[in-house]
Amino acid sequence: MLRKLHELRSEHRDLDTVIARLADGGLDQLQLQRLKKRKLMLKDEVSWLESRLIPDNIA
Repeated sequence: MLRKLHELRSEHRDLDTVIARLADGGLDQLQLQRLKKRKLMLKDEVSWLESRLIPDNIA
């Protein structure tokens, strides 16, 4: 699970870079939207994995 989490975080960071470059160039808006959607999905998956790895200590 930790390896998967690391991979997802890495892909999320890579998408940040790609999105910033596309936004600066004003290129393909459809591709930009798809990348942003993928980035949000990755964020959700990272959050879910983190919640599985870090137990709740509320007692």
